Amino acid sequence: MITEGNLKQIGPVEWEIPLSFRRDMRVPARFFASKSMLAEILGDRSLDQLVDVATLPGIVGYALAMPDMHEGYGFPIGGVAATQWPDGVISPGGIGYDINCGVRLLNTGIAQSEFAPFKEALARDLSQSIPSGTGQGAKMTLDFAELDAVLTQGVGWTLSKGYATESDITHTESGGRIDSADPSAVSDFAKKRGCGQLGTLGSGNHFVEVGFVEKIFDEEAARAFGLKLDQITILIHTGSRGLGHQVATDYIKIMLQALPDFGITLPDRELACLPFSSPDGQRYFAAMSAAANFAWANRQMITYRTREAWKRTVGNGDLSLVYDVAHNIAKVEEHKVDGKLSKVVVHRKGATRAFGKGFAELPEDYQRIGQPVIIPGSMGTASYVLVGAATAMEKTFGSACHGAGRLMSRHAAKAKQLGRDLQKELASGGIIVKSAVVRDLSEEAPYAYKDVDDVVNVIESAGISTKVARLRPLVVIKG
Repeated sequence: MITEGNLKQIGPVEWEIPLSFRRDMRVPARFFASKSMLAEILGDRSLDQLVDVATLPGIVGYALAMPDMHEGYGFPIGGVAATQWPDGVISPGGIGYDINCGVRLLNTGIAQSEFAPFKEALARDLSQSIPSGTGQGAKMTLDFAELDAVLTQGVGWTLSKGYATESDITHTESGGRIDSADPSAVSDFAKKRGCGQLGTLGSGNHFVEVGFVEKIFDEEAARAFGLKLDQITILIHTGSRGLGHQVATDYIKIMLQALPDFGITLPDRELACLPFSSPDGQRYFAAMSAAANFAWANRQMITYRTREAWKRTVGNGDLSLVYDVAHNIAKVEEHKVDGKLSKVVVHRKGATRAFGKGFAELPEDYQRIGQPVIIPGSMGTASYVLVGAATAMEKTFGSACHGAGRLMSRHAAKAKQLGRDLQKELASGGIIVKSAVVRDLSEEAPYAYKDVDDVVNVIESAGISTKVARLRPLVVIKG
């Protein structure tokens, strides 16, 4: 295990594990945290996993971790790694099983006082309209041909069916589609798992959350994002469901079998990887891209169901999309490496893209401000909207944290409190929580997570992103 004595402090909230720590490291490992967070971080294997990431063939710059880091599969959650394109490796462990798990923010245009009379009715309608929980199916079942169209087109498919607007596509990262997707790289079993899951939340930490803007930190950015004090907002957090999980499972198995053919040795089998340019590396990237497109379409379908529920219960309000960001994905991007602009494969696992102003990929209305960075907290606490900064391009391959980050295992959190007691406790604080399985609710209790205020303050102190607004929950629909 790594101890504080192994760490070198290189800034107020920046730490490094140098190359000298272990002979197989190819780059140093860096992470962002306040001094008060160190005990928590050193309490699990996240930094040991980060050092393992630093050994990957083709890795450049640094193996990086955000302040919401915690132990994951192979990579720590909150991890970022860039590998050389095209011959560095791609690793499913650096993306995660829930490919393109991500979050989107909707702006309703009405104030909390206007919404109050409709709060109970909307909570009930959303819980009935949006399938949630393990294995829950959607209101539609797709055949393979239609599913292949979703895997290829992403949010574009939902637009063609009347479930999205052009503005939804514009305000989704990558336009809600990665064009390297190839449905033929996705197994039939993965497709069977996905055919009945489009428009579903799933379980775990996924949610639809109705809240309000509690505080504005940056008036100019808030105006650009259409956010006003006391305004009602809606967050949607979910990913690629069983389809994405199966893609990861399929290709981790393939990569583990193929490792000897490429002479790759790893400190942990959970880091299974292959050269990006290899046939199986390319097939995984094509399958991952397809699963990412499914996830964007999934969040869009939930958006459609949310808009319909809003019309039935509240009536007025536009529910425009502020932005949708992925936080479990690999993308080919251009970044400076050793002072030179180079193509790299950026793995973000529990990390959000955080591009600063002026990037062509951003919607035109955000070009002069920068990319919205959406950081959900936990039930009963706060969530944040930040804006990407140029410093992120220099320090983190344009990446920031993705949430508060787990502090306790689901088992430990559940043992601490009954789900129904947590539900009552949150209700007494004005937060309505609807869950498919109330007994499991305490797995996602606020005490199971780090303090989101502390996490966001570290990101801002590091200059990676700056605070725009803080949101507070009023209604939470959980899987």
